[in-house]
Amino acid sequence: MDEQSHPLHAIDRQSIDRLLAADPPGDEQLVDAARLLMRYEGFPGATDLQDDLERVLRLWGLDRDGLHQRTRAIWAAGFRPGPAPVAEAVGSGFDTADTDSP
Repeated sequence: MDEQSHPLHAIDRQSIDRLLAADPPGDEQLVDAARLLMRYEGFPGATDLQDDLERVLRLWGLDRDGLHQRTRAIWAAGFRPGPAPVAEAVGSGFDTADTDSP
């Protein structure tokens, strides 16, 4: 059977390279690894990515079940992907009102 090319291969390659460098992994890395494992599970191609995802698990001392158990706990604790929300600043200290107007 011929290997298929995945449309997100280049983006996922970068993500997996970051995962390989994560020691120890944080919540975001664990969630990313689980997401990518699910994306490529059963995919007939991208063996380089699939092999490196298995390598990530070995480096972290996890198996798939252990990873999924940890990520379920992360999501249950309220994790949301992306940058942490920042409290909106109120006022800049710069008054834009024209004080010379009548």
